[in-house]
Amino acid sequence: MSGTVLGHDGRLRCRWCAAAPEFIHYHDADWGFPVSDDFRLFEKLCLESFQSGLSWRTILAKRENFRSAFCAFNFNRIAQFDGSDVERLLKDEGIVRHRGKINAVINNAKRAQELVKAEGSLATYIWRFEPRQEDCAEPQTASTSAASIALSKDLKRRGWSFVGPTTVYAFMQAMGLINDHASGCEIRASAEEARANFQRLV
Repeated sequence: MSGTVLGHDGRLRCRWCAAAPEFIHYHDADWGFPVSDDFRLFEKLCLESFQSGLSWRTILAKRENFRSAFCAFNFNRIAQFDGSDVERLLKDEGIVRHRGKINAVINNAKRAQELVKAEGSLATYIWRFEPRQEDCAEPQTASTSAASIALSKDLKRRGWSFVGPTTVYAFMQAMGLINDHASGCEIRASAEEARANFQRLV
């Protein structure tokens, strides 16, 4: 949903913030700000895959439970999970209990380890897919892009699962690979400043 909405504090924000009060802090402090930490990048890819077919409000409400259940998304630890861990997680009411998505996190943790070994870090790899500003659509008017399609395709080639182009695009929005805050949103400038000062790994 494009455009802005005026909050109770008198600040203009992206219109989607109006959907739930818990979106405000996430929007102001997290969404669209660049991230280089491998575990945070992995977490977001996993949470976006869990969101598939659900609302982000559901996932955000359970985020701390997900972090507890999945070892703060330390993929080195998750890669050691076995069938008993899957069964344990399927009984965990604090998360989304979907066997395919749980198995995908474990699979993707192993693939993340391989990527780090090959590329040096997950961040180094991910940020290679940052699109040029001139190639980006107007804020919040797209659900996929050439960059998200390319990253999705390459992740799948490397054996990752539940990483379709729409999931990857939402990940890129959230992790600051693009600044998709609405043009009138007061946080857009802060996100852009953070992107300008961000040290991209090469």
